[in-house]
Order: sequence, then structure tokens, then C-alpha cells
Amino acid sequence: MRGLGQLFLPIFFTLVLIVHLKDTMSSALPGSAHQTEPLLTSGSHQGLACIGCVLVTSVIEQLAQLHNSTAKAALERLCNYIPEKLHFQDICYLVAEIYGPELVKLMEHKMNADVVCHSMKLCKQDVGQPLCHLYPPPKLGLNAALRKARRIVRNSEVLKSITVFSSVCKLPPLVKLCEKIKYAIKNQLPFEDFDGDKFSAFPTLRGYHWRGRDCNEGNATVYPGRRPHNWDVESDTNCNGIWGVDPKDGIPYEHKFCKGAESKGIILLGDSAGAHFHIPPEWMTAAQMSVQVFSDLPLAFTNELDWPQFSGITGFLNSTIGGWTESLYLYLRRRNLCNHRDFQNISKNGGSSHNLLDLMKSLARDHVLDNPAIVIYSVIGNDVCNGRPDTVAYMTTPKQMHSNVMEALQYLDSHLPKGSHVILMGLVDGGFLWDHLHNRYHPLGQLNKDVTYKQLYSFLSCLRISPCNGWMSSNETLRNFTSERALQLSNVLKEIARSEKFASFDIFYMDFPLKKIVEEWRNLGGEAWQLIEPVDGFHPNQIATALGARILWQKALHEWPQVLGKENPFNSQIEAIFRDQGGH
Repeated sequence: MRGLGQLFLPIFFTLVLIVHLKDTMSSALPGSAHQTEPLLTSGSHQGLACIGCVLVTSVIEQLAQLHNSTAKAALERLCNYIPEKLHFQDICYLVAEIYGPELVKLMEHKMNADVVCHSMKLCKQDVGQPLCHLYPPPKLGLNAALRKARRIVRNSEVLKSITVFSSVCKLPPLVKLCEKIKYAIKNQLPFEDFDGDKFSAFPTLRGYHWRGRDCNEGNATVYPGRRPHNWDVESDTNCNGIWGVDPKDGIPYEHKFCKGAESKGIILLGDSAGAHFHIPPEWMTAAQMSVQVFSDLPLAFTNELDWPQFSGITGFLNSTIGGWTESLYLYLRRRNLCNHRDFQNISKNGGSSHNLLDLMKSLARDHVLDNPAIVIYSVIGNDVCNGRPDTVAYMTTPKQMHSNVMEALQYLDSHLPKGSHVILMGLVDGGFLWDHLHNRYHPLGQLNKDVTYKQLYSFLSCLRISPCNGWMSSNETLRNFTSERALQLSNVLKEIARSEKFASFDIFYMDFPLKKIVEEWRNLGGEAWQLIEPVDGFHPNQIATALGARILWQKALHEWPQVLGKENPFNSQIEAIFRDQGGH
């Protein structure tokens, strides 16, 4: 489950960069279960460039329409919205200066985004393949419109050298930042980690938005989740904000409040749903665009378009992307404040049972020195989702699933402290997407009622960059087959939880609670389609994530209370003395 990206103007500078950076990883095409193939082929790079161009051109057209302005003025307006931080605005003006004249010329001739991008060579038609388009064809026909557009720009020097700016990472202001993000993505570790303990005092680039904040960057033996050294008499060695000695009786606070409290952390092994992939719909909705709307662009850029700080397993900040934040970590922290900051979100866009085996190497848990952990193993779709035309051939088989999961569990058994717990989460039934979205308008189509999710899914599939050909398809037979395969893989997980035993942890299984999430949301007055990310039409959104956390917590509380540990009777005293325990 992953995002989009590549080339051209700043709305998708973020999308673009992520695509380039993903080349450093060993996963396959979006959602592919096959680890041995490159992440992106030249064809998928081409598809990503195409959709990026179509998205941005559409936004410029709609800004011009809304503000009754020229395309040139709309382009300038867009650049003014982009923040100066990380040189985004400078790059916007640079690229606009280079490509703008041709773009404006085509738009002045009333060419739609599909025609503009094909004529500017950012969308290409492969031999023997259909001409991919998002919008309904122009009245004179798509091919006739393309011939006309190509005549308009046939003498363009820019289009003759289009590959010069094929990557925003080659632009001088972004070279160093790209290298940092490449490191973070490749290693799944914080870029800013001065003591090498896999924890950071820097928020993004796999920093404390992803795993608890380090409280001493000069000492590798100080980090969240460890057992306290000498009961933290002199300093806070486990970063939970509890340390020192009670002057009334001389007993260390850590000993008084946390000894025997069954402290434990939360670790997620997951995909983009777990990392909480999100593209703000306001970035694609001309009527809502403003400087404020784009203020989070640098943060999103350096977090891979993921928002783990609001996620349903490890979220800890109040959501700024709609909905609210509920997470397993916050529930566990409220139950026992000694668990403060003890979380790790080890997830990535495109995570599957195959590539999670490599991702797990970034786990920060010492078998002896650290507290036990609750590990959530949750790859809910990529084992059946990919962008291949022959999508079924690239789905994980039950046999492969069993092998991958057992290998992962054996790794955990050798790394987790004794007394840990593992919860295997089943795959989602993604047929839900088509059922609730296909005839609704995408954010790009809301102004003129001209782009539905059915059109978006078809466009992505045509470009061979669909996150999930199996479920994002008009082919009901294929959708049903994909759901059946997902159920088979979930049954593999269920059987492993039933039959296998491990030395360091006990193991449980839970179906992905989609039906219960929908039921909860409807009880609150909502509708099912409101639970899906509006831009990609694929991922669970902030509301779904929060409700899922609530359901998971309640299930664990009632069926597996031993997993959560007991409620700490000293919570009120901890709060009275240590307030927010140093925050997050």
C-alpha cells in the first residue's frame, strides 16, 4: 500500500521524491510480493511522471477557473502557496519558469490535463498499449486533440531536453536532503542518531515520529524501552520521564512507581496503512488551497508521505489531518505511565510478508536489557496487491505466506525479551473500496464533476502503477478472487497463532476489524466511504485508523488482558510529580 509520485511541479514534489527514493529499497512494484525484482521499472517511472503531470496540470486549470485568471497567473498562485522551507518555493518558480510557457500555451488552447501531459511527453503511449487518460476524451477526440497540441509545441526547445529535470533530487537545493531521506528509507533508521542506539531527538527522517524520542543523544545505553539502570537514581536511562529519589523516604521514583508494573512497549511491523500514508486532499482541491494548506509539505516530505505520529498503533500527537488520534500506544500509556515513549513504528510503504523480513532488522529491542514488547504484525494488503497486469501471478500464495511469517516470528523469538506478545492481524477485504467509492467523485473531479474513482482506478491500472489491480478494478470476478486470496492468507496467520509456540512470546490472531470500524462509524452518524483516504482511494484514513485502535484495544482488554499488563495504581502520583514526563 503505497503512494504516487514523480516529476514536474511542487504539489507532487513530495510524491515525486518518494518514488525516486524508493529505488533504494528492495521491495518490488507497488504491493508486489516478489522481493527479488526492482522497486520501479522504467515503465512505472513513466507512469508516475504521467499521473504527477496530470494532477498538477488539473490543479492549475482549476485554480484559473476558480479565480477567473489566466493559466500563468494560476501557476504563480500555486507557487505562492508553496512554503519556502527546504527551497520548495524556489524550486517551484524555477520549474515554472522552464516549463510554464509551454504549459500555459497549451492551456490557453483549452487542452485538458491528459492532452497537455501527453503532448509534453510526460505521458507516453507504449506500442500495443492503450492511450491512458484520466478525463473523458475531448469532443474532437483524444487523438485529434493530441495532434493539435503537438503542433502547438512542436518547436519547443524545452520538450527536446525534457530529461534534464527528470528527478527533483538532481536539483542542487535538494541533493543533500534527498541523500538524508534515501538513508532513512534504505535503512529504516533515524538519520539523526548521534549515539547509534536507533532512537533520535529529531522528529522526521525516521526520527521520533516513528519511535520514542531519545532523551540523551550522547549515550547509546539511554533509550526508550530499556530496563532502568540503578532505578534511574541519577538520570532517566529509559526516557520515560521518571527518575530521581523521593526525598521523603529515599526510595527511587522508578522503583516506587514502576517496579512490578509490567512495563512493556508497542512495536508495529507493518505497511503504509500502519505507517499511515496520507496525501492531504486539500493539495488536490483548488477551492481549498492556501498557504496554510501547504504548510505541512516539508514535514510530509521528510516522513515519506506517512503520518505515524497520528497512526492507530503508535500515534501520540493530536491529529492535524482530520479526525482524531487514538492508538494502542496511547491506551497502553494511560494504563501504565511507566510505558511513556516506548513505541516503534517499523512500517514502510509497500510492506508485505516478503520485504518485512528485511525491514525487521531495524528493530531496536535487546533480548536481555529491555522490557517485553507487544508486537503487532500487520501487513493488510500488499501480499495480494500489486500493479501488474497479470496481478494474480504476483500474489503471495498461502505456502509463501506461511514461510515468510514463520521466518519473521523466528527472528522475533531470538530478539524479543521473554514475556513479550505478538498479535497477527489478518488482511483486509479490499472489495470495500470499489463498493463504496467507484461512482463517487475524486477531489480532482469535484469542481466540474468529471473524475470518479472508477476513472482514477482505470487510469492507474492503464499506467501500470495501481496500488492494487485486484481490488481497484471494475472486474468483479477479479475483485472476488483477490478477496478470497486475502482470506486464505488470513487463515494461514490464524492457524500459525493457533498451533505454533515460541520461547520469548505468546501469539494471538485478530481479523482486520473492517466491519466493526464501519459499524462504529455509522453509529456516530458517518458513512462508509468517509473511512477511505480521498486522494488515493485506497488507504484507511484517520477516522478508520482511530476506530481500529479502539476496537483492537477493547478486544485485547476483554480477551487477552495479560497482554496489556495491569493498570498502574501510581499513575496519578507519577502525573503529579512528573507532569507530562518530558512530553513526546
